[in-house]
Amino acid sequence: MKRRILYGLLMVALGLNLLVGARIYFYSAQAADRDSAYPSLELFSFVMERVRKDYVDGGKITYQELVYGALKGMINTLDPHSEFMDPEKYKELQNDTQGAFGGLGIVISMRDNFVTVVAPMDDTPGFRAGILTGDRIIKIDGKSAEKMSLPDAVKTLRGEPDTEVSVTILRPSSGKISELKLKRAIIKVDMVKDLNGKREFPLGENKIGYIRLVQFGEKTSEDLEGALKKLKKQGMESLILDLRGNPGGLLDQAVAVCEKFLPRGELVVTTEGRNAAQTSFRYATGRGDELHNMPIVILVNLGSASASEIVAGCLQDLKRAVILGEKSFGKGSVQSILPLQDGSALRLTTAKYYTPSHKVIHEEGITPDIIVPMSEDEERDVAAKRSPGGIEFLEEKDRERVKNSRDVQFDRAMDLLKGITLYTHRTSAEDQATKKAAEKIAVK
Repeated sequence: MKRRILYGLLMVALGLNLLVGARIYFYSAQAADRDSAYPSLELFSFVMERVRKDYVDGGKITYQELVYGALKGMINTLDPHSEFMDPEKYKELQNDTQGAFGGLGIVISMRDNFVTVVAPMDDTPGFRAGILTGDRIIKIDGKSAEKMSLPDAVKTLRGEPDTEVSVTILRPSSGKISELKLKRAIIKVDMVKDLNGKREFPLGENKIGYIRLVQFGEKTSEDLEGALKKLKKQGMESLILDLRGNPGGLLDQAVAVCEKFLPRGELVVTTEGRNAAQTSFRYATGRGDELHNMPIVILVNLGSASASEIVAGCLQDLKRAVILGEKSFGKGSVQSILPLQDGSALRLTTAKYYTPSHKVIHEEGITPDIIVPMSEDEERDVAAKRSPGGIEFLEEKDRERVKNSRDVQFDRAMDLLKGITLYTHRTSAEDQATKKAAEKIAVK
């Protein structure tokens, strides 16, 4: 009797165990199905077909447009920096990093709802055609530009080199309207500029050099090398490296820029991702410090991001430069570009950057050694003052204010380097005097 009760209890326990196990398996399978690619793809296909079949304007939409739209939406939900780029957007990215594109060589902006020329670039089709700062573009290829957005105007003016585009220009100062037929050419964008927005690089007072890096494109380090050579030939004794407003660019170029100021073998930046393959250590492999420990001040602000922060963070960690300005943006994530078979591309966040001391850049930014704030209005006035044609582009009431604007961050950097130079010269003179006195004593 007891044995039968015992067996009965055992069978009930086994049954309950099997029942619980089955339920767990069932719910696990359901959860797996919910995260499985195939049911989700089936749902996507069903929705896409319903759009094509039932949407009121479905006949005007292609499958590619629907898929591109879905991919953009999907990738945009990941983070602010990941992106699906259609072929046209991917080509624009390549133009930006290569620093060259087919166009007319005119910088344009919106002013009073008109597409207006800010400045023509030297030795370009627009410059040679006589286009001036302040000219309004009222037609492009016969189509009115009155309601055209700035991105659409840029897109229409750019094109393959040696192709033609007609531009109708209104000159407000005279009221004259001119129709110009121009041939597009390769336009090279300067990634490295001097204080006046050019590539002349004159040496400032107290033998202080100034270089502004606009972006980290394919030739940034090469152009920086040329600027440094010009300044060194003039006897440069210290340098201001301006990274304000620099949105970043190519990681390799950030490393190459750091190499110019560091001994070989110094750690520049670490990238750490989800997988071991995405973790890497980048070291300086150049010719060594080309400025031989010359004092450097790096200017940064909220517009300094990504590759700019790698340079500032590295040289700050290694005590090679003083960082001055305002806290940088904090965009320290790695975007890998995956070209796709139809000419589109996927830009996906795959890792994060860390400075040599392993400080994370992402969402933290680089805090300057010396904080010198500037308002947005002050930054805008300084930028206009230093842009070719920038003051002429302004309305009369604003010109005097911009002419008299002061770049307090630049001024503070100059004062700092003057003090360092004065101290260095004084110390050097004292050392030489001590050495001479010691030599006289030794002779006696």
